[in-house]
Amino acid sequence: MKAVRNIAVCLSLVALVVTTTSCGGGSTRKANAASVAANSVKKVQVKVAVAELQNVEQIAEFSGTVTANVRNSIASAGATRIDKILVEVGDRVAKGQTLVEMEPSNYLQASAQLQNLKVEYSRAEALYQSGGVSKQQLDQLKTQLDVAETSTQNLAINTHLVSPVGGVVTARNFDNGDVAGGAPILVVEQLNPLKIQINVSEEYFSRVKVGMRVNIALEVYPDKHFQGNVSLIYPTVDATTRTFTVEVAIPNDQMLIRPGMFARATLNLGTMPHTVIPDIAVQKQQGTNDRFVFVIHNGVAIRKVVQLGRRLDDKMEILKEVAPGEHVAIAGVTRLVDQTEVEVVE
Repeated sequence: MKAVRNIAVCLSLVALVVTTTSCGGGSTRKANAASVAANSVKKVQVKVAVAELQNVEQIAEFSGTVTANVRNSIASAGATRIDKILVEVGDRVAKGQTLVEMEPSNYLQASAQLQNLKVEYSRAEALYQSGGVSKQQLDQLKTQLDVAETSTQNLAINTHLVSPVGGVVTARNFDNGDVAGGAPILVVEQLNPLKIQINVSEEYFSRVKVGMRVNIALEVYPDKHFQGNVSLIYPTVDATTRTFTVEVAIPNDQMLIRPGMFARATLNLGTMPHTVIPDIAVQKQQGTNDRFVFVIHNGVAIRKVVQLGRRLDDKMEILKEVAPGEHVAIAGVTRLVDQTEVEVVE
């Protein structure tokens, strides 16, 4: 019986060893299989193109609002009652034309006082010649006369309001009998020429010149094209936007254009050497306006957001982030994310 028990114990130990060996071998095989599977994952295959440096014609478009070349607010300097407004909105007026007559009592009173002073001064001059008054008295009268003349002229200007430019009445803010109180009664705008202000990137500061031709497009006239010229360049660059302001004068002989219209101005700023790549390399980020490319470096795809310039047939001008000589992915791009390992194929 003792011999039988010993044999049973031995058989149990053998079974345990076999079982343990079988389990350990299965784990090893699974680990080896996972390692083989991991090693068998292929790199993403891509085709690439080389970014090139090319002289690109710099055609830049800017938007702006048409404004009058000259805009005058017609107002009296004092809080005077309006006697009569002589024009209406839309009327064309000439330079020097009287537009508004203010209540004239102050002007009439000053004119009468001026005439009296002139008479007194004439008498004083005669008396001075005969020794009847001193030089000091004569000088005092002359000073009073000069002050009265200046005051009367000022009242005349503020009683008979004239247009300083030829143009069109574009606003009327009061009626006859109102007290203007120094606020604009009318607005006169010069409509030929007109102008727009555009903000140009500082990189073009040395390229924009007064007199440069500008092509103008207006949304209200989709089939028409207008020409303008750079008339003024502001001498400073805005440190926040990195732009400078340019004024463009627009002839308006046919009076088709009006202040307030939305305009697009296109300038030809010559050529500049910029990077160009095939357009199929450029991808769009969904939900945004970002454009990006994958630059291949040492077998890794690096995602770069780019700033685009002009389209040149089947190529795109790249303003930033891609340097000439770098390789960009043009096939297999949809399978890439940043830092994907790739294999370049022909």
